[in-house]
Amino acid sequence: MSRIAALIGVAALGLAGAAAAQPQPKSKGIESEGYVWNQMMGEKAGALDKAPDVENGEEAYEVCGACHLPSGAGRPDGTFPQLAGQHRTVVIKQIADIREGRRDNPIMYPFAKTLTDEQELSDVSAYIQTLPIPHDNGKGPGTNLERGKQLFADNCVKCHGQYGEGSAKDFYPVLAGQHYKYMLRQITDIRDGRRRNANPDMVKVVKQYSDQDLDAVVDYMSRLEWPERQAKD
Repeated sequence: MSRIAALIGVAALGLAGAAAAQPQPKSKGIESEGYVWNQMMGEKAGALDKAPDVENGEEAYEVCGACHLPSGAGRPDGTFPQLAGQHRTVVIKQIADIREGRRDNPIMYPFAKTLTDEQELSDVSAYIQTLPIPHDNGKGPGTNLERGKQLFADNCVKCHGQYGEGSAKDFYPVLAGQHYKYMLRQITDIRDGRRRNANPDMVKVVKQYSDQDLDAVVDYMSRLEWPERQAKD
């Protein structure tokens, strides 16, 4: 049986079964039990240490493409994030956190578990980084962009960069080309404590944001473009 066929079988079990299979949360807090959000340990450290094979990563990505699309563009409705051009380090961290129960994502968990080992995690993350970031991501309503621009300049640009390029070294994700609805859901979850593997410094910042502030800054971020990895028109 092919891997894709096996995953169809997993999906047929339904989300209830997938949620039951996911490890129970290790902690209610963002950082406790000795866990540091960007610490190099376990599977994350092992995958980062492997020299990636991009060709193997392309083959492994076939499973991911069913939801995130072959282009890595994801879905503008926010159900699945845009992956194309994301830093390899960030992809490794997020998948490792899901596999280890540090990030709660019952839909993604059974798919993340199909990666056979640290090498394949290294490979698929390297392939994802090679995909050009599309221009047609889902944008926000554009109603309060000046407020969003100011909030981004005051609190976000230091880590995520003026183009939304993030930082591979520091595990700050690429925001350029990401869908408005997906980012809004994630940043709201971070503010409200539902995304437990977030950077504590970011948690402190967004806890001060109202719903209107969150909407404004995410609306602005959904319009960022990073020329270095953006698709050529």
